[in-house]
Amino acid sequence: MDDAAITVSHHEVALAGLEAPAEIIVDRWGIPHIYAGTKHDAFFVQGWNAARDRLWQLDLWRKRGLGLLSASFGPAYVAQDRAARLFLYRGDMAAEWAAYGPDARAWSEAFVAGLNARVAQVLAGAAPLPVEFQLTGARPDVWAAADLVRIRSHGISNNAESESLRARVAQAGGLEADKLRRKVQPDGHEVRVPIGLDLADIPDDLLAVYTLATKDVTFGPPAAPSPSADAERAALELSQGSNNWAIAASHTTTGRPILASDPHRVLQAPSIRYLAHLNAPGLAIIGAGELHLPGVTIGHNERCAFGITTFMIDQADHYVYELNPDNPRQYRYRGGWEELRIVTETVAVKGVELAFTRHGPVLKLDADQHRAFALRTVWSEPGTSSYFGAARYQTAGDWATFKEALSHWGAAPMNFVYADVDGTIAWIPTGKAPKRRGWDGLLPAPGDGRYEWDGFATQDELPILVNPERGWVASANEMNLPVGHPSRDLNLGFEWSDPGRIDRIAQVLSAGDKHSLEDSVRLQTDVLSPAALRAVGLLRGLTSADPEVERALRLLEGWDGVEAKDSAAAAIAEVWMNKHLAPAAAQRITNEAAARVIAFGSPYGTTTYLQNPGPALGDDPAARTEILLASLRSALDEIAARLGTDMTAWRWGDLHHAALIPSAAALADPALRAKLSHGPTPLPGSAWTVWASTYRMEDFAATQGASFRMVVDVGAWDNSVVINSPGQSGDPASPHYGDLFPLWAKGDYVPLLWSRAAIEAAAETVFELTPA
Repeated sequence: MDDAAITVSHHEVALAGLEAPAEIIVDRWGIPHIYAGTKHDAFFVQGWNAARDRLWQLDLWRKRGLGLLSASFGPAYVAQDRAARLFLYRGDMAAEWAAYGPDARAWSEAFVAGLNARVAQVLAGAAPLPVEFQLTGARPDVWAAADLVRIRSHGISNNAESESLRARVAQAGGLEADKLRRKVQPDGHEVRVPIGLDLADIPDDLLAVYTLATKDVTFGPPAAPSPSADAERAALELSQGSNNWAIAASHTTTGRPILASDPHRVLQAPSIRYLAHLNAPGLAIIGAGELHLPGVTIGHNERCAFGITTFMIDQADHYVYELNPDNPRQYRYRGGWEELRIVTETVAVKGVELAFTRHGPVLKLDADQHRAFALRTVWSEPGTSSYFGAARYQTAGDWATFKEALSHWGAAPMNFVYADVDGTIAWIPTGKAPKRRGWDGLLPAPGDGRYEWDGFATQDELPILVNPERGWVASANEMNLPVGHPSRDLNLGFEWSDPGRIDRIAQVLSAGDKHSLEDSVRLQTDVLSPAALRAVGLLRGLTSADPEVERALRLLEGWDGVEAKDSAAAAIAEVWMNKHLAPAAAQRITNEAAARVIAFGSPYGTTTYLQNPGPALGDDPAARTEILLASLRSALDEIAARLGTDMTAWRWGDLHHAALIPSAAALADPALRAKLSHGPTPLPGSAWTVWASTYRMEDFAATQGASFRMVVDVGAWDNSVVINSPGQSGDPASPHYGDLFPLWAKGDYVPLLWSRAAIEAAAETVFELTPA
């Protein structure tokens, strides 16, 4: 943008609750830079500004999480409200606040006071009512500080879905068949059915309530139920991830550390994260955070930078209980009968019962079969509101302080990378990690007391890497518990991501040349897929009498694995390995019921299995060849039906695309729906490239990925760059509603400015705030 074309607009706003004058400078990319005289005012202004930009998103987050949808949107949401309330934190609030550190409650109260100041303006007609409220007939609610932390169901809980699906596959086709769906790591670990568990007890709808509790809010006619919905959600769960790395000053062209982070979450409009910059005496932080939380999660302060990826430990377990035939409100525990805890709450004027065992909420109660099913998660523990552990480390000035802050982190489990102005770089995984002695948590277990968590791993029991000789640290959701490390004996988790992303990151960072900021940008947008090359390697040496299959074999044989938008080979490889290979293998080695679930598994599981076929395929190589060629033929048929029969004209970007359509758009007229939506636009990459982009199988639309990317020049902060798609604002009338979407789709970035001088030079809007 031409600097001369920028006209800075100024606004004066009086706010009740503000202690002293404050200022927001919004730069040309929609990033707010907040300057306040106290920490209270900095967080107050952050809350007010978050609501100024995204009040609808905030309000819907709260209503969904607290189970208040039906009060605003009608009785169709009662079941979803009930499900969400099962997962609210119901423990001691003093312990909850204490878990996040001495400042957390005060910061939250200030943030909520600012948010409520904006709500009051809207309800009084002094600020516009966002269009989504007009479409739904709802109004924004007033918040309490406890709302920020009591809600748990918006977080990440690894394994809850996969555990149930493994039971379904094993029930239908045996545990050997489940190896096609999900590879268990480390190598050599064998899944065993817990003693006392009858797989036939596990109902197909075990996940129904959990799915309701954690699903997004939708409007308009309800979607038709899909028999594969649970499997598709689990496929998204296992592909959900992130990348991060930190590079030592000795290995960079700047002579300073570089830190990069691109978390992969749901792709939506507005984006899941929000950028902000806060300045006050004793507080200087910038980066992205959860919209509803004070401060930032990913970013930097004056001395250190930090980035995250999911640490794929298992924080959830399903339990199966025997109910007392004479009293269905009692379940067997350690030789006796224990009472279910029943809580009755009002949902949209209707009383609903919530049942809990000592382990957690009851998802299903089958009085006829005398069985109950509950889910234990760390969410019931104090300090496990997702990402709010960031309150402890945002002002850390050195590695020791940062490391100590992370010893209190609860959820979601994270791999942190760290870099500071003193030159320290580090990787440290953290999260409330249940220890399982004698069982692995990969299948539901009897809830009678034989399969209890043995406390939680401490920071000292987890691995750590500081200033390694190789000059860099990185993570990408891979199996990263080192061989021989004691943490492997604690059964913390066995379902990790495909190693393709970390393999590619390590390959680039290990190259001999020194690394620049631009190199990290290129790596974050790299679309070479080791996973696809691994799958294509199964085809090496094969031929076919079918001319189209033979042509595809030769095309794939010479392919470099780069999943560019204009690549025909990428289109063939992705459609084949993600949609056709697993079903073909499953139908060969198991039955239809198991195959339906396996169809949405990880290609890593399928390709690993076919590299070393199990007994179900026998020793005959012809069986594997038949699976490979038949599935490839099926994939070619699908692509031809979508793109035409000319293979030379096929392009991966003609299939894979981003189209961000907010849920309220279903209620809008065509013109407003178009204004609310972004795309479609073609995308490169896939779930298994560093530029991660998981997609729906039915239309290849991207569903998860790195809507936020950041590369930090540690110490020369103004050189840092960022992107947050589709834009900072949630207001479709704002220029910042979708201005970053086309940049993101091209792999471009904008400056993440730190110094006051640079910010003022890029200013677009200034809010002068005074106490009312």
